[in-house]
Amino acid sequence: MARGAVTGEVRVNNEDKTKKRLLWVSHLTRIRDNQDKAAFAELYAHFAPRVKGFLIKSGADASLAEECAQEVMATCWHKAHMFDPSRASVATWIFTIARNRKIDVLRKQRRPEPEELTWGPEEEPDQADVLALQQESELLGRALADLPAAQRDLIQKAYFGDLSHSEIAAETGLPLGTIKSRIRLALERLRHVLK
Repeated sequence: MARGAVTGEVRVNNEDKTKKRLLWVSHLTRIRDNQDKAAFAELYAHFAPRVKGFLIKSGADASLAEECAQEVMATCWHKAHMFDPSRASVATWIFTIARNRKIDVLRKQRRPEPEELTWGPEEEPDQADVLALQQESELLGRALADLPAAQRDLIQKAYFGDLSHSEIAAETGLPLGTIKSRIRLALERLRHVLK
């Protein structure tokens, strides 16, 4: 009789857990579909203290754990559409967000401080450097103008238009190999002129 009672208790426990899981999935669905504040309030009341406790147990101080827990719950509100019940339970999803948030905070804390920045106007560049840069710019401009129109157009799209070779192919209708060949030939010409 005692054995049957234990089995019955286990079955009731498992049924309760299943109901709870389905309840949290339902809450996230209501948050996703309707921005349901009541569902979020219940989700928050249940999970925020648990997330905070999890973060404290994993080494965060109380204020950092509180801040992270709030950010985790805000993420649940904003990214409820990303939850997939076939991949994880709501608890697993939330605690994964919490773990990732903690890792992000620790990375930021370990980031070295930048070297001391100088304030005030920057030092004026040397006139010889300015003149050399102007001459190189003029030479490059003339070299670009001397390129065949097809090569010049592709160089402008790739380097001034910031397009990838694939984007240029889609825009121009040219084969990708042709675009790469023309750009390579154009760059070789430009290097030769600028030497």
